[in-house]
Amino acid sequence: MTKLQLRAFLYQLGCFAILFVLFRYLVMRYSGLTGFWVPFVGFVIATFIGPKFQAVKTNDGEKLFMKWIFIKGIREIG
Repeated sequence: MTKLQLRAFLYQLGCFAILFVLFRYLVMRYSGLTGFWVPFVGFVIATFIGPKFQAVKTNDGEKLFMKWIFIKGIREIG
């Protein structure tokens, strides 16, 4: 695993964790769901809304890219 692949994994994990905790709290607070459904709905929403990071080998070397539903296209990070 290269340095950029590790960075992409950590960015992906961090963004998912923040969104999961946020949506889990919002679902628990503002919906009538209880039990298993609260974290499940938080997981599904965080999975769909969270940005996707990937390290790709190009002609110029390895680069880190991000794709997100709120941003048009794919962005290069760093």
